[in-house]
Amino acid sequence: MRPDASRLPAIDALKAIACVLIVLHHLAFYGPMADVAKPLMPGVIGFLDEYARMAVQVFLVVSGFLFAGKFGPVALSGAPLNLLIQRYTRLVVPYSGALLLAIACSALAGVWMEHRSISDVPDLGQLLAHVLLLHDLLDQEALSAGVWYVAIDFQLFALAVLLLWLPGRVAALRPLAPALVAAMTLAALFGFNRDAFWDETAFYFFGSFGIGILAGWAIRQPRSGLWLAALTVVAVTALAVDFRPRIAVATTVMLFLGLAGRSGFLYTMPVPAAVSRLARISYSVFLVHFPLCLLVNATFITLFPTHPMVNAIGMLVALGISIVGGELFYRGIESRPLPVRLRLLFPAGVVAGGWLAALALGG
Repeated sequence: MRPDASRLPAIDALKAIACVLIVLHHLAFYGPMADVAKPLMPGVIGFLDEYARMAVQVFLVVSGFLFAGKFGPVALSGAPLNLLIQRYTRLVVPYSGALLLAIACSALAGVWMEHRSISDVPDLGQLLAHVLLLHDLLDQEALSAGVWYVAIDFQLFALAVLLLWLPGRVAALRPLAPALVAAMTLAALFGFNRDAFWDETAFYFFGSFGIGILAGWAIRQPRSGLWLAALTVVAVTALAVDFRPRIAVATTVMLFLGLAGRSGFLYTMPVPAAVSRLARISYSVFLVHFPLCLLVNATFITLFPTHPMVNAIGMLVALGISIVGGELFYRGIESRPLPVRLRLLFPAGVVAGGWLAALALGG
């Protein structure tokens, strides 16, 4: 008998590790605490700056893998609009609240320091673009680090749903639905992901997301080992054509999930409760960490502008505050049940509140 599929501790471990790495990457990349602390540990800061950002591949592959758990390799029969609305509101309600936090924290941090990580006061158009997840496509300055990922996550979900839905319109084409997902994955791995022109769209990232979906489907097939082997050959071939570390990381995560799923380790991996909790709140941590880190940066760089050790400790303090802030944000906003209508109105209220706050700050 297969273990309880509602528990996925192996995925919890991946998400928790990736969450911490993303926070540390932004601390290292943006500074200024990391700039002061770098002489004390140049190798660590350099690694976090250059390589920790690839932890986003973990979230891409895991998202695809979980998508496969909800949607099998069959054409969708119903209209996708409700699915897209559900996904949009799930992402954007907490995300909108985090935008208000980002505006406030940028304003406070700007009182104490001048730094490239502090955003300007947004205008109404910028706020609307963010809430509609179009900020990158419309070349709007991001109000917080990492908000691009929220837009990409929604695009990836929408594209995958549409690929499963379109063949369902014609009975003879329904068996082609999983083939369309596989074809888009190949197009991304061998084409779109090799061209930075596409890096603000789902096409660029669908390679990592798609191999997560295909791995999730593969482990549910009779000859799962052969399917995983074929998928690995495809990924390795893509790396041979054009080696990209991000795709190498995605391939490693895909293999781990696939093998863990086949062996049952996906469900039985021993993971501390704190790690599982961090995985659960990882989206909230992702949303609030940068504004909170801005305040910690401003505090430490003002009080201890030339002390490497103190600023290194400040980075750990920022990480801890980000996790605590994420827990509070998860309890107060992300996990709070709201009717669909209210969830749709919530972003509009945030835009209005953010605009009023921006006018007050600008004045």
